[in-house]
Amino acid sequence: MSVSSQEELAGWSRPTRFSGLVFQLKAAGLQIRRGWRDRASLSPRLMPAERSAFSILLSESRSPLWSDEREAELAYQRGKVQNLRRASRDLDCVVLPAGSVFSFWRQIGRASRRRGYVAGRMLQQGCLVPAIGGGLCQLSNALYEAALMAGCEIVERHGHSRIVPGSLAAEGRDATVAWNYIDLRFRCSRPVLIEARLGRDELVLRFLGSQGAAPPARAIAPPIAPPAAARPTGVSLPVARSCATCADTACHRHEIAPAIISRGRTAYLLDENWPEFRDYAGRAHRREDVLGIPLDGARWHLARYRWDTSGFARIGTAPLHTLARAFKSRRLQHHGPARLMAQLADAQALAHRLSCLLAADVSDACVAQSLLPHLWRQGDLGGRGFRVLMTRLPMAELQRRLDAAAAAHPERTNLADFRAPAWLVEAEAEALEAAEVIITPHDSIARLFPCKALRLDWHMPATPLASSSAVRSPKPRRVVFPGPTIARKGAYELREAARELDLEVMPLGRALEGADFWQGLRLAARAEGSTAWLDQAAAIVQPAFVEDQPRPLLRALATGVPVVATPACGIAPRPGLTLVPAGDAAALARALARVLNL
Repeated sequence: MSVSSQEELAGWSRPTRFSGLVFQLKAAGLQIRRGWRDRASLSPRLMPAERSAFSILLSESRSPLWSDEREAELAYQRGKVQNLRRASRDLDCVVLPAGSVFSFWRQIGRASRRRGYVAGRMLQQGCLVPAIGGGLCQLSNALYEAALMAGCEIVERHGHSRIVPGSLAAEGRDATVAWNYIDLRFRCSRPVLIEARLGRDELVLRFLGSQGAAPPARAIAPPIAPPAAARPTGVSLPVARSCATCADTACHRHEIAPAIISRGRTAYLLDENWPEFRDYAGRAHRREDVLGIPLDGARWHLARYRWDTSGFARIGTAPLHTLARAFKSRRLQHHGPARLMAQLADAQALAHRLSCLLAADVSDACVAQSLLPHLWRQGDLGGRGFRVLMTRLPMAELQRRLDAAAAAHPERTNLADFRAPAWLVEAEAEALEAAEVIITPHDSIARLFPCKALRLDWHMPATPLASSSAVRSPKPRRVVFPGPTIARKGAYELREAARELDLEVMPLGRALEGADFWQGLRLAARAEGSTAWLDQAAAIVQPAFVEDQPRPLLRALATGVPVVATPACGIAPRPGLTLVPAGDAAALARALARVLNL
């Protein structure tokens, strides 16, 4: 044994199997006693509430997630972070009523594999040993520090017997916990909302108060147990030793570090099957990565869900949920707001189902935008780097643009149809702010994230022979409107321009503004065949306020048909494309006159 190892073990008492058995028996007795004492003495478990009523920051605690960079500790560091993700779910956005006692274990519950907890490090008999739920003390430390700064009364607190590297124990601002006999309990004199979030590299815990809240008039009951005495000034604790890196190799607890994938896995949790995203995932993934998709399109013979699943270590699907979602969407296809709300609810269920693929060793994620706010709200993305595959504008920006259009055109009532719940909009905005990379082919979306957007090339469809320029016979004044016929797609602007220029319009989508919307204009029936409408079109027009998938426009550009659209359609300037501002019928008419040589 080296000199440094001898110095490390100086004054160290080696744990034995017998001492470990005695410890377990004592702990079991204390757990039984605490359970009996608390059987009717604590308030019910707190439930999440709306954050909007709590806007005053009372206190904040920040602590690093990755406190031990040694290779031998990497697996348990990942386990600790996974446990913090799981526990923070039960803590985030809960409200502690004024005068009531908060109990860590009452709120978090027992850490078990069945509830999603994994092995991390736990301090036991002076050693950092593997244990299910290990690492939760970082959360109790943060709670204790935030409670002190917020002026809460500490009812019960126990300090660590050793200093855990990277923790608040060295400052005496720690609070150890062990189910259920070592607890952290405190009460506040005003209602407090607790916010627990995991960033990429740190745990952030905040206490938020409401505006104008006053302490309750009634007297506060005495503590149920005395707080632990503060450590005397100048007295330092020994540092806890990990059983994987301790110099005492003869100890029965000494571990041989397992082989570890240092760089971690990436989970691809996908939904919208865009060709641009299929190509990206196929290029970017590694063999150890995992894939989560709604269902396996090859197995079910459904082209819509045909992702390339080769080269992934694990594949997860949700076929029953996906088929139910498709049935519901078809049933609600003519119910705009109801259909959108159903889609949001289905995305939440799919996100919950696929989140089981986010194991402790998943260090990065690439997630579909539809799943993003739900995974963020559940805490599944905390402690991970993640990229977002974006198919539409962020909900906050989408609603801002539609609100502006509705204010300018109050008679177009369906411009205000889509309004997502405030919590969902907020969750998406927070997640997009935390994302490392935004991946999209949509030019308008990419421009919102100039510093972190990865802009993919739009997939240009192969030009079919039937629609090639050699056989096209366009009608001089016929324009195709991909639709559907609704205000946010620019139907009103096209109608006004068509009247001014005496154009013939071929609408392709559903007439959501009413059967008589195009009354007074020359209408052309949609030509038979998937692309036959291109053969007779002098131009394709989409003056939309918002547009997610400009696939008909891309098909027209690939065929050589002129396209007149707004920047909201997401196609960057290129030959054959004329861009006009959204909501400007006069500018649209001028552009069409130039394109059609009128």
